[in-house]
Amino acid sequence: MAETFLTEFRNRGYFNQCTDENSLTEIMSKSKVKAYIGFDCTAPSLHVGSLMQIMCLRLLQKYGHQPIVLLGGGTTLIGDPSGKEETRKILNKKEIDKNIKSIENIFKVFLKSKNPKTKPIFVNNYSWLSKLNYINFLREIGKHFTINKMLTFDSVKLRLEREQSLSYMEFNYMMLQAFDFYELNKRYKCILQIGGSDQWGNIVNGTDLIKRKDKKQTYGLTTPLLTTSSGTKMGKTEKGAIWLNKKMFSPYDYWQFWRNTDDKDVINFLKLFTDLNVQEIENLNKNKNINELKVLLANETTTMLHGSKSAKDSELTAKKTFKDKSIGKDLPTVKLKKNELANGINILDLVLLTKLGNSKGEVRRMIKNNGLKINNETVSDETKIFYQDNFDQNNSLKVSHGKKQHVIVKII
Repeated sequence: MAETFLTEFRNRGYFNQCTDENSLTEIMSKSKVKAYIGFDCTAPSLHVGSLMQIMCLRLLQKYGHQPIVLLGGGTTLIGDPSGKEETRKILNKKEIDKNIKSIENIFKVFLKSKNPKTKPIFVNNYSWLSKLNYINFLREIGKHFTINKMLTFDSVKLRLEREQSLSYMEFNYMMLQAFDFYELNKRYKCILQIGGSDQWGNIVNGTDLIKRKDKKQTYGLTTPLLTTSSGTKMGKTEKGAIWLNKKMFSPYDYWQFWRNTDDKDVINFLKLFTDLNVQEIENLNKNKNINELKVLLANETTTMLHGSKSAKDSELTAKKTFKDKSIGKDLPTVKLKKNELANGINILDLVLLTKLGNSKGEVRRMIKNNGLKINNETVSDETKIFYQDNFDQNNSLKVSHGKKQHVIVKII
């Protein structure tokens, strides 16, 4: 039996819940459909936590369906309460528009297609939400929502149970998301919304609204909440978010993030975040050692986002850094002005410059635990001063914390 979008969706581990799987399977096997995922634009980049959703859109293209990327210029002005324990910072429209432009470039990398039938459609819900008349909206849309049901959704219920404030503005979010689906169905004949499991209530609201207003059948499909084997939420580390924008997170750091995947997560991540065939991944699991699989994961994911050259350069830099203990050219680099070295720079300030430590106290603890190295030499003196003579012929110096965190300081 030939593989379909939904069978591969399930085999890769994307499947969590569907409003009517049998009916959706039948429709997608007979015709090509349009499906959408919405993304709020609260930062200039998405992070790895959004990558599963992006891979779902990519999978739609593989089977000839057309993805719609909804960038929430309107809803970001309000903020989605789903999965949030507190009200988000409210951004202004200028900030959001700037974020949208930056995020759209990320999608153009992942969803690049020469086929006009699978080329992504980009929409900004500000274009219709900004034109809503409040009284008309309440009469035409609001009447289909009951407070009783809205209070049962996790995005609302959990905040209220914890006695955390939930603004009326955020409470309205689920109606606006439902209206988005209604608009996309009307404008583009979009019949499927995909989202994370925390979006289930919002998605069902959309399918219900379309059925009540236009008597049309539409579908919702959710992915599971992704956590690592250690139980941490995907996309965040001790150092912060793993951004998909190389200006915010370098290709080398991105490669390293995947290379440092926990052994227990490697096969799962190969299925979720690469285009490698699922059966091929199972075969690799039998024939390759875990470190080879980690390098494969790092190369595949980095190639997809930053290109094959960045992936190869990152692998080479890692080998040089860890095996040869030399300075790899792709290591993260910070710049230090020559005049700032006139009287030397203290080791504590030097490390803070690299952001390997967040405070002088933390840097002191690194030194005390023999975890800090300068040019592969362990630092034991927290009063040590560095001058230009300590830098190599390329005016560079390598700062290392442990075996895996390295930053180059370069004099300019």
